[in-house]
Amino acid sequence: MLTIDDLAALKASHPKDLDSRVREFSLGARPFHFNTRPEIMGVINLSPDSWYRESVCLSADSAIQRGRVLAAQGAAIIDIGAESTLPHAARAEDALQASRLLPVVQALASEGIPVSVETYLPAVAERCLEAGAKVLNLTGVAGSAEIFRRVAAHEAAVIICFVQGAHVREVADLTWERDPIDELHEFFARQAALAERCGVTRIFIDPGLGFYYRNLQDSAQRIRHQMRVFLNTFRLRSLGHPVCNALPHAFERFGDEVRSAEPFFAMLAALGKTDLFRTHEVPKVKAVLETLALC
Repeated sequence: MLTIDDLAALKASHPKDLDSRVREFSLGARPFHFNTRPEIMGVINLSPDSWYRESVCLSADSAIQRGRVLAAQGAAIIDIGAESTLPHAARAEDALQASRLLPVVQALASEGIPVSVETYLPAVAERCLEAGAKVLNLTGVAGSAEIFRRVAAHEAAVIICFVQGAHVREVADLTWERDPIDELHEFFARQAALAERCGVTRIFIDPGLGFYYRNLQDSAQRIRHQMRVFLNTFRLRSLGHPVCNALPHAFERFGDEVRSAEPFFAMLAALGKTDLFRTHEVPKVKAVLETLALC
């Protein structure tokens, strides 16, 4: 059971990291003040294989409408993906991803809504950036320098996701020999430095907690790992980049109330000083953050 004693011990163990400040920037006309206000990223899934049914849109019109609704509900960024990360999901190659993404990106971007595109394919990234995407949610490391250069050319932002493997569809087993924050810190320091050398000035880092990993069949082990990373997020902010955390589901624990999982994890992520909350449940997470702000 997590207690106030655990939080006190965590604070005492890393006092210098608590006051870390991160880079603030604008996406289009929208400024982000991460050091004083966290923000929310709403999700649209264009793949029929995505299991979070409330976020799945099978037509461009329905996706555009959902994007408008999410923005009205409080999402500062809309993240759109065209391929599910589940292990059994069909692969969506360049042409299919682009055909799904481009009409939605173009429509929402034309309305001034900051759009993020989740992909690891350079050609898809380029076409979506040309269509007006302000953020590339990069779910891979293979060929990342090429993608970083494209992001820089469009003066966009990148979310660097932690992935063990070439990309999210080919993830390797997580290792557990040491503090996961140390490994995450090393990964992000290396990848962020590469992005900056390629000219990127707007960088988020994402521990990748929403991804599927093959060796996390023990749900209790997976959830403990997720909670630990959420509460230790402030230690990653010492890198100087805002942290985006994808809120997970813990279906094995929440069952029929699975839509309450992301708001629960949002509380832990907020305690750890998350800057950007990626969620399918924008109104619920917004309510959690606004309530915590009253304290």
